[in-house]
Amino acid sequence: MNRFQPLPVRRLTLPWSLLAAVLSAGAVTLLALWCQPIAIGSVLGILLRNPLLIILNGLPVGLLLLVCAFLLRNVFYGAALANFLVGVLSVANRIKIEVRDEPVFPRDFSLLKEAFSAAGEYSIAYPVKFILLIFLLTAVFLFLGLIFKPAPCPSPRLRGWKGSLLGAAGSLGLLALLIVTLYASDGLYNSLPTSNPYRLSVVFNETGFPYNFCHQFTTYLVDKPQNFNKSQAESWETGDLPGQGADVSVIMIMDEGFSDITDAAAFAYGAADDPLANLHALQKSPHAIAGHLVVPGFAGGTANTEFDVLTGMQTNALSATATSAMRVVNRDLDSLFRVFSRDGYHTSFFHPGYDWFYNRENVYRWLGAEETRFIDEMENPDYKGTWVTDDYMAGLIEDAFRSSADQGLPLFHYTTTIQNHMAYTIDKYGEEYTFPAVQTNATLSPDTETQLAVYVEGVRDADAMLGRLTDYFTGRKEPVVLVFWGDHLPHLGDGQLGYKELGIDVFSATEGQGNLTAYKTPYVIWANDAAAEALDWDNAVQALDLPEDRVISAAYLGALTLELTGRREESPWFSFLNEMRRELPVVQNQICVPMDASAGMTPTEAQTRLLEKWRNWSYYKLIYKDVAK
Repeated sequence: MNRFQPLPVRRLTLPWSLLAAVLSAGAVTLLALWCQPIAIGSVLGILLRNPLLIILNGLPVGLLLLVCAFLLRNVFYGAALANFLVGVLSVANRIKIEVRDEPVFPRDFSLLKEAFSAAGEYSIAYPVKFILLIFLLTAVFLFLGLIFKPAPCPSPRLRGWKGSLLGAAGSLGLLALLIVTLYASDGLYNSLPTSNPYRLSVVFNETGFPYNFCHQFTTYLVDKPQNFNKSQAESWETGDLPGQGADVSVIMIMDEGFSDITDAAAFAYGAADDPLANLHALQKSPHAIAGHLVVPGFAGGTANTEFDVLTGMQTNALSATATSAMRVVNRDLDSLFRVFSRDGYHTSFFHPGYDWFYNRENVYRWLGAEETRFIDEMENPDYKGTWVTDDYMAGLIEDAFRSSADQGLPLFHYTTTIQNHMAYTIDKYGEEYTFPAVQTNATLSPDTETQLAVYVEGVRDADAMLGRLTDYFTGRKEPVVLVFWGDHLPHLGDGQLGYKELGIDVFSATEGQGNLTAYKTPYVIWANDAAAEALDWDNAVQALDLPEDRVISAAYLGALTLELTGRREESPWFSFLNEMRRELPVVQNQICVPMDASAGMTPTEAQTRLLEKWRNWSYYKLIYKDVAK
């Protein structure tokens, strides 16, 4: 006698199967949202206030469930598989946010090897409760699948595997179509309410993991060059020769919004009130190189300029669509930090902002910085209004240099300041703060006059930082090279009204040539006496073969600094960039300015090959190269 009776089987007609799919998708979606590091009450509150988020999060889960259901030919078996897949991703997202304050992205699938290797570096608290809930719900779906079977398809032609494959392909196709249309929409993404749109972990928590995961399929892309050859690019990665340069400390400071627009004819500053007195003095110094960088963005994109300078790659060449360079970094990369580190330098990065902004906490680890310090690790920061002052950052840099010198180590240091960040409103430094009047001979609207007064005050403080540091390093016996520049020009009103009123042409094009005014920021490279002697300054500068106007793309600045300190041949990558610079000192999107501009703006065949090599090599580094630590 058989002691175990078979489970009763019920047949689900198509309407009941669809209802089961909807309810199951809802359960899977709710569990996925519950798995995230945000209280379930907050999740439900957000969903009730924004019903669109219910659809945006549930729709991809439902379509994935249908794909699985058609393939397994049972709606509940499909729900079990979909729940397992979504659950694994949801738990992984929670862990990644808690460990690194960064969500899971679709591109992480290509980094499973690195992920398993990196897992050992962290103390991970696995969310056991949610893991058990995922397995429990999966088991429930499997049990229901044993009881409820689909009724035969009404159309005999669609019964069997043919119908299953067509249904799965249709569901998957619809999901893919939605990902590249609805979920790719930046307008929709930016319209969703969130308490901090700049912190992706917060956005994922508050607008839902399923929705955001789908949105990220079409963001932060790196385009594969048309003629990319992995083996060829790999062959270029030979010939590292560390240890060639002089032991000269290098201090690089990228100052927020720093520019020399006050040198324009519309301004009337004299020697007594010159907001750029220190910059102008250094430009005349026999131990300085001064010119302009062509940075990747206008009135924003600070981190993109960081990326260009530190890696020698170009943000604007990574993708045909706009991207954030820091967001495409997800593995160890070559950078200035690594070159100097191999030469025995202590390397560090300071920024008086949050470590999650632009994912800097992780990116600078991938770039090889030995030490990073963000606002939460800075003691007693000085504020001007709500902004940490440039003067405070100068003090931190001096302390870092002293500490390194006391240990007998040269220092490579990079600071990104924040004080002169927009917006340039009258209350930027507090309601009682009085700004010096703008010295101008132009007729300005009240809004423009206010913005300029606030902005120029920040420029004045940045210039004072430059003066303080040159004074400090002048008094040091250790050789030091100081590199100081701006990340981008300021935003001066809707439609850039401020620039129009000042008569500064930031966007027009003449005679078919692009106008680069909108992307030019000043830079100065200065050596104290000890560094000038150690580097044989005059000969070292002459050997750089800089263009007469000293205008170069930001992506060359790091390579130029390496060559200046005797490291031209240490890295094949940065050596190649210095070769490129001598041919095409400015490359900006489709604009190329050759060393001999009189020959025209069209690259020669040889220069075109250099550009192709640059793009191919950059892609190889971002996607494939294993960096030796």
